Amino acid sequence: MHAACSRNRLSELLRCRGQGQWQCQFPHQLSPARGMTRGRSVKERSKKKRVHALEAATERWKVLSKVLTVVDALKKEEEHVTPLKRLEILRPQLGLVKPHKVAHFVRRSPNLFEVCRDSRGVMWAGLSPKAEALVEEEARLLEEHSATAAQYVTRMLMMSVDRRLAIDKIAHFRRDMGLPHDFRTRWVHMFPEQFRLVRLEDGEYLELVSWNPNWAVTDLEKKAAASAADTNVSPPGELSLPFPMKFPPNFTSYYRFQGKAHHYVKTGNTEQFQKVTYLSPYAEAKGLIPGSPEFDKRAVAVMHEILSFMLEKRLVTDHLTHFRREFVMPQKLMRLLLKHYGIFYVSERGKRFSVFLTEAYDGTELIEKCPLVQWREKLLQLTGYRGKMKNLGKFYASSDSEDYLLGDDDDAVLDIESENPDDILDGRSISDESEMDLGDTDEFCRD
Repeated sequence: MHAACSRNRLSELLRCRGQGQWQCQFPHQLSPARGMTRGRSVKERSKKKRVHALEAATERWKVLSKVLTVVDALKKEEEHVTPLKRLEILRPQLGLVKPHKVAHFVRRSPNLFEVCRDSRGVMWAGLSPKAEALVEEEARLLEEHSATAAQYVTRMLMMSVDRRLAIDKIAHFRRDMGLPHDFRTRWVHMFPEQFRLVRLEDGEYLELVSWNPNWAVTDLEKKAAASAADTNVSPPGELSLPFPMKFPPNFTSYYRFQGKAHHYVKTGNTEQFQKVTYLSPYAEAKGLIPGSPEFDKRAVAVMHEILSFMLEKRLVTDHLTHFRREFVMPQKLMRLLLKHYGIFYVSERGKRFSVFLTEAYDGTELIEKCPLVQWREKLLQLTGYRGKMKNLGKFYASSDSEDYLLGDDDDAVLDIESENPDDILDGRSISDESEMDLGDTDEFCRD
């Protein structure tokens, strides 16, 4: 007989912990983490070109991203409780390969997740009271951030060639832009004066409804106007504003790519690049010639603008490559990002590279933190991650975030191999950065 599970079930089980009525089993420690990706660009890159502080920020983000993945999955479940085995579907997103288990990751954050075994031997996972409070706070912050997020989405539509973007592509930016979990269903209909949902043969799109001239102004223009006390709004056209640049103290003037030295960032070339006029990201760009200095500089301006929309002023580079056609950007986007080192910083740790807007960071910290970023810092404080920042100069060694994920001490992990196989979601997969839905299966509690 199927019956609904409630938060009371987990609380009752947790109270039994001190009475010896349940027991967690701890097998041997997991094996060491696998090495980092060894791409050619990583091998050839000068060690002095790495920014230690932003590599540390990358490590912190990797842990936070994994924590958010598990928290989001539990939020989808009734009463925020689920059999621990069910979370094994998240293994690919957490970067785990057998024999490593999601159970180990969950157990390493006891202030965030609660785990116990019921009378039938099934291990359960749920959010702790502190995590529940943070979930409620996040819902409030996302609601307050909705108008700002809608403006950023609208401005992306204004930058696109067809004034239209696929919903599936915008979904990649959900966490980075602070979009709510229901943005596909409810949120997209909350701002009919700005955009509308349209269904075409190849999928669903958001389409621009009205052009707002006050929003067709780049972040750089706004800062320049603020310093000059200029309140006039001009139509988007040619710009000559320089891009802020930051270099580490031990910066060298070139790096090696495919065995050749590229003097992309020597002082002379940088000054010449800054003097080139370019079209605003909001201006018509169909007439630009690919490969020309004007084309490349406008692409830099587009990437600068998109990164300024993100909560943490950083993105996974894969997400930018999805929009090459829509935003008229070059095919070799990674090379352009690496070329303009100082404006952007690309962290090449792991399988997925990240790009930072360098001007937005002071060391490892964002200069301006919105409430949602501050919320994420609270969440990270509840994990067992302490940011030791080791191995940051060794791309092929296991990183600190992987040590946190897989374990680098004598801690054991929960044994969940004996659970009922009926509780496992066979054949289900969740694509990275997609909206997770683990709640559409049969009831998982039995009398």
